Amino acid sequence: MFPEYGYYMGGMHGFWWFIWLVLIVVLWFTVLSPEKRARRRDRDTPHEILRRRLASGEITPEAYEQAKALLDRDQPEN
Repeated sequence: MFPEYGYYMGGMHGFWWFIWLVLIVVLWFTVLSPEKRARRRDRDTPHEILRRRLASGEITPEAYEQAKALLDRDQPEN
């Protein structure tokens, strides 16, 4: 509009960089968030964690049985 000042194009250039940045950020979160949600759903269940700890020797069979009984007691019936 006022080419003699020469700075109005810089504002528009910055605006478009901002638009592209926002677009990239939005795409980043929309593309990656389903993967993150899928990873959260694929987490091990408490029973699987307990079995793994027993297999690795972190807990004794007696501690395993106690924890398993506690988990089974608190599990809702289907």
